[in-house]
Amino acid sequence: MLQYTFIQNALIAAFLIALLCPSVGTFLVLKRYSMMGDTLSHASFAGVAIGLVAGFNPILSAFIFTSICAIFIEVLRNYYKKYSELILVIVMTLCLGIAITLISTGKTSANVNSFLFGSILTVTREDLYTILILSIVCICLLVSLFNKIAYVTFDEDGAKIAGLNVKLINYIFALLVGTTIAVSMRIMGILVVSSMIAVPVATAMQLNKGFKLTFIYSLIFGLVDIMVGLFTSFYIDCAPGGTIAITSVVILIITITFSKIKCTN
Repeated sequence: MLQYTFIQNALIAAFLIALLCPSVGTFLVLKRYSMMGDTLSHASFAGVAIGLVAGFNPILSAFIFTSICAIFIEVLRNYYKKYSELILVIVMTLCLGIAITLISTGKTSANVNSFLFGSILTVTREDLYTILILSIVCICLLVSLFNKIAYVTFDEDGAKIAGLNVKLINYIFALLVGTTIAVSMRIMGILVVSSMIAVPVATAMQLNKGFKLTFIYSLIFGLVDIMVGLFTSFYIDCAPGGTIAITSVVILIITITFSKIKCTN
């Protein structure tokens, strides 16, 4: 199967996604803000719809629109500090409204299902280059700001006292989340992309390791989830988003089971 160009494209894209999703997911889960991924996946849906109607690259349009929504979420946090879940509902409602309105006009020039459920057949070289560039930028930003993002994640008030520009760090991190969603939707699909952000991290947390080891294990679990799901989808001829989501939950259940057995012994 590796001789097929579309499989090669999908594998490279999947590898990048396996690094990105758990990386930002670790911080989102620790912030108790994992549903932000689900909200921004709906934002990417609206971005795709805008791109398809306008005849623009849907990954780039999803990236731009999702980034705007990520910034919008951070702005609204200043007005609803005690009701963060309300912010996500507001943004999700807006994005779904835009997506449904545009798609229902019948002006979309491509099959929306490939974006909703993911597809290993539709990852073109152009898509791959876009994913590669955005992924490299995200990884570089994440590496350079890793300690600062971690500080803000664990103690935002302490980070302010220490002199960190917490607002700017939160805005940059929100953009990282938005970008991660945009580059992941081709493989994962919009409907289940948020699972790749949260589930590998939840699996890694069952090992009861420190922060850095949990971060590393979440990358490993993310890579296993995506690769197993991707190969499975190829052999049973279905959308990869579903098989990747199922694989990630199965591995989580297995990890929980082994953790309980280890504790009882």
